[in-house]
Amino acid sequence: MGTVMMIDHPLVKHKISLLRDENTGTRDFRILVEEIAMLMGYEALRDLPTEEVTVKSPICESKQPVIAGKKLAVVPILRAGLGMVNGILALVPSAKVGHIGLYRDEVTHEPHEYYCKLPENIGERLVILPDPMLATGGSAIQAVDFIKAKGCKSIKFMCIIAAPEGLEKLKTAHPDIDIYVGSLDEHLNKNAYIVPGLGDAGDRIFGTR
Repeated sequence: MGTVMMIDHPLVKHKISLLRDENTGTRDFRILVEEIAMLMGYEALRDLPTEEVTVKSPICESKQPVIAGKKLAVVPILRAGLGMVNGILALVPSAKVGHIGLYRDEVTHEPHEYYCKLPENIGERLVILPDPMLATGGSAIQAVDFIKAKGCKSIKFMCIIAAPEGLEKLKTAHPDIDIYVGSLDEHLNKNAYIVPGLGDAGDRIFGTR
């Protein structure tokens, strides 16, 4: 069974509060998203296996731990998920990067795929699936469906802000994945936006409307 972890770190809370502020501009918003992703990634990758290798320091040789060759892939949900990629890659620069493109129907709020490109041997990799917002849960569920269809069995979903409705739907649809949440907000409004949320993450990351 997967787990749900709320990232209860003062730095994450502080940076999310800055994200919410409507006066935070595109440049600062983008930097904050990367920083939060890196802090969340630190927790999400806590259980990576290690192995001992011989390291020669200026003093002597000794056995020291290194990551045990775990194959990693970061697969952001386009387009807002792109804003979290560099923060995760700062921790694991050798990770492969894929992309899943989904858009939300403005009337039904249902997700539709327009692009999917995954690294080779995705079924053998631990996949980090970042998306700043988990609102209705539809896009996250569909993205996990795509990845599982390729044979992947080890998935960690990361979001900065989640609505209770979307979190519950994702847990129900995919109880075997790990979910990392920066802030669990109040609810979804009639337009399926998270309250209090931070608006449209993609627009704020890329400076579009």
